[in-house]
Amino acid sequence: MQQLRIPGPTPCPPEVLKAIGRQMINHRGKEFAEIIRDITPKLKEMFQTKNDIFLLTGSGTGGMEAAVVNTLSPGDKVLATSCGFFGDRFAEIGEVYGAEVKRLNFEWGKPVDPDAVRQALKADSGIKAVLVTHNETSTGVTNDLKSISAIANEFDKLVLVDAISGLGSIDLPVDAWQCDVVVTASQKGWMVPPGLAMVSVSEKAWQAHAKAKMPRYYWDFTSAKNYLEKGQTPTTPAVSVFFGLAVALDMMLAEGLQNIFARHAKLAGLARNGAKSMGLTLVPEERYASNTITAIRASDKLNVAKLLQLLENEHGVVLAGGQGSLSGKIFRIGHLGWIGEKDIKQVLDAITKVIPQASS
Repeated sequence: MQQLRIPGPTPCPPEVLKAIGRQMINHRGKEFAEIIRDITPKLKEMFQTKNDIFLLTGSGTGGMEAAVVNTLSPGDKVLATSCGFFGDRFAEIGEVYGAEVKRLNFEWGKPVDPDAVRQALKADSGIKAVLVTHNETSTGVTNDLKSISAIANEFDKLVLVDAISGLGSIDLPVDAWQCDVVVTASQKGWMVPPGLAMVSVSEKAWQAHAKAKMPRYYWDFTSAKNYLEKGQTPTTPAVSVFFGLAVALDMMLAEGLQNIFARHAKLAGLARNGAKSMGLTLVPEERYASNTITAIRASDKLNVAKLLQLLENEHGVVLAGGQGSLSGKIFRIGHLGWIGEKDIKQVLDAITKVIPQASS
């Protein structure tokens, strides 16, 4: 079987694959209503929140767009923190919809500095929201969201969070950290196929929503809330993914949140230590390294494209390369969702075998 170890989509357990193969049902009927009403409170447990949660049919990027258009108006000042590809994407979404985006950029591989966020908010009282990527997939960095959110709340700013590759695998207590809109997506740590973005919405976010003027139709939170009260979604949902998510959530809750976090931390440690034992260098400092993806620098002699090709063709191991400015310079091991120690060891063994072939 292929070892798919990119940061998403991730492999699905057999129970989930069986569930998504079910026959279609009426998405305006009683059975679907029962499913969405079962899933929603379980997601609240996973988000560690009492806030509203909505399931939107679309990619994680759609959820990021929903966070922006539901809380902001054209011309609003936004502080977009970025230390990688997806932080940049969040900023771009704000710009496309007419926000006045002030970019706070950090070197790729370094985390967002909370003190710099504080200084930026001190310097401009007109900023309305702070955009944060919790887990930067492109560089394998986990940002100090707790501190960043605390500072934003100190200045009474909205906190909009891309938690797509972290939530459900890395601890993110939404209510305790006072995050206003938090976005994740089904194909990451949730062990189901792509197709659903899940978002939590705080009371503060609802207050902003009431005044927000950015155009929205498909992503409108008021529409999602009204339909959820009927056990429905505004438009046709990804029904099969709902089937799978219902099963996956039961598996995750049976394992337990703290056990899930501990498992991901252990597997990340195995991946990082394995890479270092081969003489390879991590992209971030280890104290900022993600527990869902390990980003590894390629030496001058290592051909990343050849490495990835050999891994897939000769060992059935599929890893990710670098994005943006890191293309051809790094490779990444995804270790989130349905994964255990055996999988990590197989990946590391394969890398050990092909490095000599991929080096000049």
